[in-house]
Amino acid sequence: MDNDVLNLKKQLLDKDAEIAALKQKLDQIQKQTNPLLTDLQDKVSDLPPLQNTSLSNEDIMRYSRQLLLPELGVKGQRSLSNTSVLVVGCGGLGCPLAQYLAAAGIGRLGLLDYDEVELSNLHRQVLHTEHTQGLPKAQSAADALSRLNSTVQCVPYHLQLSSENALQLIQQYDIVADCSDNVPTRYLVNDACVLSGKPLVSASALRMEGQLTVYNYRGGPCYRCLYPVPPPPETVTNCSDGGVLGVVPGIMGCLQALEVLKIASGQGSSFGQQLLMFDGQEGRFRSIKLRPKQAGCAVCGEMPTVTELQDYEKFCGSAATDKCRRLNLLTAEQRVSVQEYKSIVDNVTLHLLLDVRPKVEVDICCLPTSLNIPLASLEEWKSDHVNLLKEKISELKQQMSTASQVPVFVVCKLGNDSQKAVQILEKMSGSEVEQISVKDISGGLMAWANKIDPSFPQY
Repeated sequence: MDNDVLNLKKQLLDKDAEIAALKQKLDQIQKQTNPLLTDLQDKVSDLPPLQNTSLSNEDIMRYSRQLLLPELGVKGQRSLSNTSVLVVGCGGLGCPLAQYLAAAGIGRLGLLDYDEVELSNLHRQVLHTEHTQGLPKAQSAADALSRLNSTVQCVPYHLQLSSENALQLIQQYDIVADCSDNVPTRYLVNDACVLSGKPLVSASALRMEGQLTVYNYRGGPCYRCLYPVPPPPETVTNCSDGGVLGVVPGIMGCLQALEVLKIASGQGSSFGQQLLMFDGQEGRFRSIKLRPKQAGCAVCGEMPTVTELQDYEKFCGSAATDKCRRLNLLTAEQRVSVQEYKSIVDNVTLHLLLDVRPKVEVDICCLPTSLNIPLASLEEWKSDHVNLLKEKISELKQQMSTASQVPVFVVCKLGNDSQKAVQILEKMSGSEVEQISVKDISGGLMAWANKIDPSFPQY
């Protein structure tokens, strides 16, 4: 038996070495066939101009179905092959967008993303696979697109777009597609496109809805024309917070690709001053006419005040990331760590654990002793939920000495909504508020899963 185990271990080591050698060989081949793939880490190098003057027999065969379109034809296909597009974000929007642009024969694709492939990406980010988990998204996307169409130059940028690198990068591309999922990046990309004179094809997707428009195109408005002031950070919801059905960003990414191809081939865009809205629940599209370019716009107006890129995280009051935001609304005395809460549970200290997540999240996972009252119910002061809370507090009060306050610990996914709930509970009117002491569990249930119970589901 021992010899069998040793033999199996040896075979496993041999296979690991073989896989590592194959990966190294694949990397070498990719770098030899497309040297631009080596430009990956934190560097923006100058790119040579595209010079595709004719279609080969292979090109004619590959693109024959779209060459037959009178709207495109040979002239349009040549235009595509001489167009470069920068895709900002290789996620739910960027993946289908880049996939169709590569399939259609766009000459060069810049693929920018600072993040790495995670399991939670795969239901919507269709260029990535289980085998590319942990790899930079930019590299994963470039590899997949090179397998689809080796004639397209794929340039991965594994970096955070910033005020320091955005202009140098965007100036090298003909069209920019904003596939980001945060407000600071939207303002940064918009301003860089205006200052560089580049059209910006922008889309968003959340839950079952999507939006699409084209900015800074043929005298149309830019993003700042419509949104001169960023929204309050606490009002912004992204996919990490609110969720998204994977096919919705797929639809919006395909529509982005369509507009990019129309612009690149000379047909022009349908959404230079239009906002396309998609409702996946109802299966409906509607288009809204946007106000025109504003003479008083801070970046594209007649007397612009934004003449260089600025600190967009400071301007927006939020981080340039599509990860769940982290709020800091309470003092250290109003919060406990998950380790501290675990010791309270272990010591069987009487308390109330209040879970303020929406019911749909509680159905995914919850701690068994928790009472679920969604934050929205507390904010709206719904009588049925408030009465339930009062009943639980009264029950615990009866089990404790009359001089003691009932400890209430509030939890959510990440410790954001729970902080808001603590503030609400501390302002409660009525006799119950005098009988409780309220604290937030810092980091929420995801911190519990990471630091206390690895078997607890993460989402």
